[in-house]
Amino acid sequence: MSENTSVNEHWSSQFAFILAALGSAIGLGNLWRFPYLVGENGGGAFIIIYLAFILLISIPALIATIMVGRRGQCNPILCLEKVSRQEGLSPKWGALGWLLVLSAYFLLTVFSVVASWILDFLSFAITDGFDGINASNAGMLYDNIKANPVRMSMWHGVFMGLIMFIVGKGIRKGIEKAVKMIMPALFIIQFCLVIYSLINGNAAAAFDFLFTPDFSKINMSVILLAVGQALLTLSVGGAGMLVYGAYIGDNVSIPRSSLVIAGMDTVVALLAGLMIFPIVFQYGLVPDQGPGLMFVTLPVAFGQMPGGDFFAILFFTLLLLAALSTGLSMFEPVVAWFKDQRGVSRVAGALIVGIATWLVGLFNVFSFNIWSEIRPLSFISSLKDLSIFGSVEYLTANLAMPMGSILISIFVGWMITEKMRAEEFTNNTNPKYYKYWHFIVRYLVPSAIAIVFIASFYN
Repeated sequence: MSENTSVNEHWSSQFAFILAALGSAIGLGNLWRFPYLVGENGGGAFIIIYLAFILLISIPALIATIMVGRRGQCNPILCLEKVSRQEGLSPKWGALGWLLVLSAYFLLTVFSVVASWILDFLSFAITDGFDGINASNAGMLYDNIKANPVRMSMWHGVFMGLIMFIVGKGIRKGIEKAVKMIMPALFIIQFCLVIYSLINGNAAAAFDFLFTPDFSKINMSVILLAVGQALLTLSVGGAGMLVYGAYIGDNVSIPRSSLVIAGMDTVVALLAGLMIFPIVFQYGLVPDQGPGLMFVTLPVAFGQMPGGDFFAILFFTLLLLAALSTGLSMFEPVVAWFKDQRGVSRVAGALIVGIATWLVGLFNVFSFNIWSEIRPLSFISSLKDLSIFGSVEYLTANLAMPMGSILISIFVGWMITEKMRAEEFTNNTNPKYYKYWHFIVRYLVPSAIAIVFIASFYN
């Protein structure tokens, strides 16, 4: 395809774009990682540091990512080639697009496996329930699910089928229509769960855990955690945000939209703590994060609380909605590439990418059972214990995505012309903020990401 290739679909409104971008940002990390990080690392003190980095680092980087997408009006690979040519730069910057798209694709093969666990637990909550379940039985249920390759492959396929169906229908009739249902449902379910948890749980202990400032816990490691979470939560430098930016028109203010996205994302993350930890403390359970919290700790709480089975269904539905909205933004960049540069229809592209993702995802499925002994990175001493699943997650989330974020900030902050930067930033936005944003995206953003990247790699 020529360098003039551009998308022929756009969001119907700025509101639709914000909902889609929120869906990309509000992922499982908001629900199972952020609240625990807050509680264990200084509560309100951690929140203050986190919000400062959201404002100073993440929002400027998000603006830069969306800006490139709108300027190029196509998939990330072609977009970076196209903008580079417009700016008199080498089209080899398209290689950065490949890095972003492949990172999103391989992370989706991991993400879909986690979504398969959510679907399985949702099914169990509907058909059997968690009444009377203890920690040992909950752990056994989780282990049995992971040990069954056929069952995991089936739910992995169901999740990918949902993603294929939605993306295959296009931007307005597919992704936009879906997020207009998914995101309000997610907000309503979370609100109901927060109210229920505060009424029936130990709200005082949860507020103390989450919001009481403890500055004695703040050290360089905690600051790096705050920076890393602030960058991760908004999909900074991600292919999904870039391609979603390609579908917005000139009437959209990118800075204002980015502020709304960041604000709502933070609210959801904080409410997640009030949804989870009152229940955890009420039943004397140990605060946790990640799969251990979602698939072991909380089912035990659901098994003891009044109306637990109903709220377990709501909770795992909430997780599924968050996984689905994030999965759409990982899937769309690859489908857009097939559509733009291989000339296939959107339906065919979604089918090709979906089947390929399911097949590649089987490697991650099998890493929990029949291939559990395989260690792809055994030649690296610090990574020798990682399974296939762990290796793919590490290489994408800890290496490829931070590298992509650094390069996007360098591309926007240093490589493109002042004219393009100013045009995109000041479109429907007060120009007095431009010079501050430019300084941050040029110096602070790449420096912050590089520090977190190096520290993570060193650890």
